[in-house]
Amino acid sequence: MPGLAPQHRSLTGRATIGDQLRRHARTQPDKTAFISYDADGARQVTTYGQLDSRANQFANLLLDMGVGPGDRVASMARNSIDVVVAYYGSLKVGAAFTGINVLYRAPEVRHQLEHAEPTVVVAGPEFGDIVRSVLPEGTTLIMFGEEYARLTAATPDSEPVVEMDENDIAMVIYTSGTEAAPKGVMIPHRNFLISTAPAWSWGLRTGPEDTWLFVMPFHTIAGLGSMTTLTLMGATLVLPATADPTTSLRIIADEKISVIAQTPTFYFALARESTFGPDSVGQVRRCLTYGGQVSPNTISAWASAAPEAIWGTYWGQSELSQLGSVGWFTTLDDIPDGDASWIGKPVTHLEVKVVDPDGQECEIGELVCRTPSVMLGYFKDEARTAEVFRDGWVHTGDMVRVDAAGNLFFYDRMKDMIKSGGMNVSSQEVERVIHAHPQVARAAVVGMPDPYWSEAVTAFVIAAEGTTPDPDAIIEFCRTELASYKAPKSVHVVRELPVDAQGKILKRELRAMAVVEDPV
Repeated sequence: MPGLAPQHRSLTGRATIGDQLRRHARTQPDKTAFISYDADGARQVTTYGQLDSRANQFANLLLDMGVGPGDRVASMARNSIDVVVAYYGSLKVGAAFTGINVLYRAPEVRHQLEHAEPTVVVAGPEFGDIVRSVLPEGTTLIMFGEEYARLTAATPDSEPVVEMDENDIAMVIYTSGTEAAPKGVMIPHRNFLISTAPAWSWGLRTGPEDTWLFVMPFHTIAGLGSMTTLTLMGATLVLPATADPTTSLRIIADEKISVIAQTPTFYFALARESTFGPDSVGQVRRCLTYGGQVSPNTISAWASAAPEAIWGTYWGQSELSQLGSVGWFTTLDDIPDGDASWIGKPVTHLEVKVVDPDGQECEIGELVCRTPSVMLGYFKDEARTAEVFRDGWVHTGDMVRVDAAGNLFFYDRMKDMIKSGGMNVSSQEVERVIHAHPQVARAAVVGMPDPYWSEAVTAFVIAAEGTTPDPDAIIEFCRTELASYKAPKSVHVVRELPVDAQGKILKRELRAMAVVEDPV
């Protein structure tokens, strides 16, 4: 690449994600990188030395298949050490890695494969049929298990010799599609090495001594991005075969987990388990959460079970290579203004401002950013890339409030703002009020088409334990706390809320609900 000296494209002086794994293998080969569990509960420990050796074997297999810089490798599999090996092996040959949501059906898998155009696809045994049914002609499929082990065992574990540099694409992350069709976010190696990983260290207080319960799926920026940052730092990650609450609590206790990062849905589910308490989570020191608000009931339950734990609320986007802002609290009293929509302050590598539709700075508006960790753009989508990159800033599409001290408070996705009776209503604001009702454990609010209001504020709630929510009472409660136009026009009691693989609520599915039956 013009402007880069040869030593920055070779092992001599370059900075890529795979290079750091090689350094770990030299300086701390016996440090535990991953503790993984299979579906039968069998436990496997992988050191940094072993991880590097296996990644080199996969990298050399890819080279033998003609895969190199500029190519892509896709994976459809649940979190496992095999996926981590395939990821690092791909990066070591200069190929970009992309994950496919394991909840996808055949048409969705076909769309991503046709869009990403991977040279090789690796897949878990349970996903072989669906991938084969839509595999593009000329694309090679490798199945995890016996085939994968046989192929990699036949290749050397020496470091592959490939010229690449920090500006090459490391990953193509497909956005969750909670609002529209997923977009492929192109992220180069340099973002993590000079920006994202340092921000995690300073902002999320992360280091090599941490042991993480890791249940964030590898097809997301939360999963693949966090795994990348933590392994760059030399931390230990524990990979359960399943994220079900019962298994998670047992592993948290057995592995002495010190850090958890997950959506509010996950903490809520753990707190409802009969085994939840000091014996299972008492050693947890940091509870990080993103993608929504933790309900007061959940915070109270965790305060009793893990009294030394502190909460970290953070916000980010794939377009920013994940991390944007961080805030810490122990109780709700620690939160500025007592406002549960608080997402902290910008991390050190991020410049932000809040702007109105005319681009003028304001207190409440769209959050726009500048950062060294900004994406290269959307893969094969110049129009949507140009839409996001405007006026020298990244337009996040998120509505926030900023106070005089620089604290950020998340209002809503701009596309989730409800237009009711000519007024703007933040679904997040209404959700915060509903969460305060004693009969509600979890809530989500959307705008539903309405001939009079244009969009009617509509709430979906999960009952607090031992209660039977009264929709009329919840509506009246909201009217005492909010302007009347913000109060829900209807409340539906449901057993569960539709979520994606990370636990983020899928509001598009709530909007699509024509009839919601109350639980029996």
